[in-house]
Amino acid sequence: METDLAAAYERCRLLHKQHGRTYYLATRLLPAWKRRHVHALYGFTRYADEIVDQTEALPPAERAKRLNAWSGQFVAGLRGEPVDDPLLPAVLHTIAVFDLDVNDFDTFLRCMAMDLTITSYETYDDLLAYMEGSAAVIGTMMLPILGSTDRATAREPARQLGFAFQLTNFIRDVAEDLDRGRIYLPREDLDRFGLTPEDLRPGNPKIKPLIAYEVSRARRHYRAAAPGIPLLEPASQACMRTAYQLYGGILDQVVAADYDVFARRATVPNSRRAAVAVRSLLTRPGTPVAA
Repeated sequence: METDLAAAYERCRLLHKQHGRTYYLATRLLPAWKRRHVHALYGFTRYADEIVDQTEALPPAERAKRLNAWSGQFVAGLRGEPVDDPLLPAVLHTIAVFDLDVNDFDTFLRCMAMDLTITSYETYDDLLAYMEGSAAVIGTMMLPILGSTDRATAREPARQLGFAFQLTNFIRDVAEDLDRGRIYLPREDLDRFGLTPEDLRPGNPKIKPLIAYEVSRARRHYRAAAPGIPLLEPASQACMRTAYQLYGGILDQVVAADYDVFARRATVPNSRRAAVAVRSLLTRPGTPVAA
């Protein structure tokens, strides 16, 4: 049984390393005993996302069936039933160790199911409702693992950081999401700048003000998240400072590309990634984060 658990944690770690390079780098700054639990949460969210996004050749009904079946295994595991799955044992163990709120996991899975039928959002409030499940709950899942001197106060900044990271992904991945038939930029924002979904295409300079607007909105979430990092346990602060700066750095790269999100995928150079990690390690715990 312990061998199976170790294998499940390793499966989650490999998923994290392969698909979440920025976050994986930041996680390496955590104490070793915390890392595997963060990998477990990433593995859970990534695998659910892959059921939805990496099986696009299948009709939505079949993908929904697969997601429901996997969710059913997860719920069975929560009841203490044996689970035949390569990564769920790690997630279930992490939930038990930190007494995580299972409602957050249910909210996340319901949000993933939305991606099977919903391809766009009319208003930012509508998108926020989606991101509540796809991002904000991940912040609250993480908080008990990271630890905090004042968890009640740190909760809202953790949610805001989830929003910031998710919106950063949406900005960076406009082209990729369009290929999947989805638009995560609210329709009201397109209308504000006189655009239609068909205008979201390579070489169209008219989308620049729209992307600039979304970048400024994401930065507001980063500012709201910044006060929470000094409230974390000292051993967790370097990790989250690094993640905060590197995800924010993706927005810097979008700006440097003159808001062209089609020419190339915005990434933070390795030299800056390393420098941010070192600087975070050398920063005294409790130091305010520069928003």
